[in-house]
Amino acid sequence: MVNADGQLYTIEGFAASLIMLITAFLVVNSTSVYTPGDAHISDMQLEVTGSDALNMMTYVTNVSPGGTVGKSPLQEIVEKGDNNRFVEMFDNLTNNKTGSNRDRIQFMANVSYVKSDGTVNTTTPLGRTRSLSGGEHTVRVTQWLIADAGSPPGSSSGLRKRAVLVEVLLWRD
Repeated sequence: MVNADGQLYTIEGFAASLIMLITAFLVVNSTSVYTPGDAHISDMQLEVTGSDALNMMTYVTNVSPGGTVGKSPLQEIVEKGDNNRFVEMFDNLTNNKTGSNRDRIQFMANVSYVKSDGTVNTTTPLGRTRSLSGGEHTVRVTQWLIADAGSPPGSSSGLRKRAVLVEVLLWRD
């Protein structure tokens, strides 16, 4: 019985250390530290806005009574090379808000396609915004479509159906 007190102190010390470790674990896990990496939420919102705008531009509304499907506004824009219509339509879809103030989403778009000789061509940037300076944090959204396009899109030379990639970079000022 000489060691009975020593055993009690050992068990008590072990139990106290276990309680302190559990308390420290609970305290560390209950705190939240917000870092600049949490900015990805606004990037996701911007990506959804741009993706929804492109989806709305590819929606076909003109179906004739005979069942013939017309072209989407984005197909018509690519086929005619109509930069002004793209800028106006995409800007209205992305920057309209229910309040009186418009959003400040800026964008720059490219149209890429495969030419007859098998090389990939990218058009000059579409968009109403200034060129990127490098300080902007951009989000990329894309939309594939099939268009009756010449080489380059917007011209009538060599018209044929081709897969076209519309790529838009979005950022907020």
